[in-house]
Amino acid sequence: MRGAPARRLLVSASLTLKLLHYVLQAAMGWEDSIGRKRFGEPNPEAKLMGRPGICAESTARLCNVLGKAGSKAVYTYDFGDDWAHEVVVEEVLPPTLGQAYPVCEAGERHAPPEDCGGVPGLYNLLNAIGDPQHEEHGEMLDWLGDDFDPAAFSVDEVNRGLAYLQRS
Repeated sequence: MRGAPARRLLVSASLTLKLLHYVLQAAMGWEDSIGRKRFGEPNPEAKLMGRPGICAESTARLCNVLGKAGSKAVYTYDFGDDWAHEVVVEEVLPPTLGQAYPVCEAGERHAPPEDCGGVPGLYNLLNAIGDPQHEEHGEMLDWLGDDFDPAAFSVDEVNRGLAYLQRS
């Protein structure tokens, strides 16, 4: 697996960061902080305990956080495996009448399986399934299924996963 899995998505600028989380989850085929500020579910006790505050993702809009072309942020998923995704705004387009958002336009490679152990675990998994002599070959194929293809990607499959979030 060369490079990281990539997705190109069209989303509404009024999308909340909470909904962006669900869009990214669906685009990667997963089940479940952006920039220097941290977004999530605020904990009123965090400041009392000396922790940095968390901005409410349910009210922060994408256009207010990443409102112009070239804006970048880091989206961290699964803090145990520490999947850090770079979110880049390539272009800000006017909405297209009748177009449902979000929609996936393009992508590459299968997303890493959940709970595979982060980047080191992913590379171990890829080595194991690619080498029939690897001691974990059979175990990994049993876990993933014999039809797992790390190079596979389907725009249609991602868009089926995004369908429940779509609005025009």
